[in-house]
Amino acid sequence: MGEIWPELPLGTALTVVKVDPGGQEVARYRGVVIDAGAPNPWVAVQATWVSREHDLDGLLFIAGDVLHEFFSPTHRFNVFAVFAPNGELRGWYANVTHPARLDATTNPTTLIWHDLYIDVVALPSGRVVVRDEDELEESGLRETDRELYDAIRSTRDEILALARQRAFPFHEADVLSAMPHLS
Repeated sequence: MGEIWPELPLGTALTVVKVDPGGQEVARYRGVVIDAGAPNPWVAVQATWVSREHDLDGLLFIAGDVLHEFFSPTHRFNVFAVFAPNGELRGWYANVTHPARLDATTNPTTLIWHDLYIDVVALPSGRVVVRDEDELEESGLRETDRELYDAIRSTRDEILALARQRAFPFHEADVLSAMPHLS
């Protein structure tokens, strides 16, 4: 499943594009490849939160927060580690997705991720919350594409297990001194 990506050296600038379940672009932002302990075939991308403040089941996203975003061409999810500007870990936000894709014909290269309804919030306290299962049920996928529906639910279970074990990509703690500055 998924494509093999070319080497993305540290410091490589990317445009990251989020596509909603219906295939429409809903977000576009700048990121840079970083070393955040991502094993092959994963890539770690650092971005800065510039949108309005969100509180998603206790996970705050505040303008100026630094995100370490983990994407894979073979896995059906991504995970964003959210850090306050001082390096304090706020928590993780995971999205069930199609495997991420790269478009190397653009400058900078574009990383595209296609969201698939269910999200998981994991907090440093150990609290884990599944979000948007109602959206999956309302999508009609159970009846129209049972294979994709089952894959989404199976991926949710995989994310939950990784989050509870604090296994990659839920591996980072506070990173006060380790964060490179985005210019």
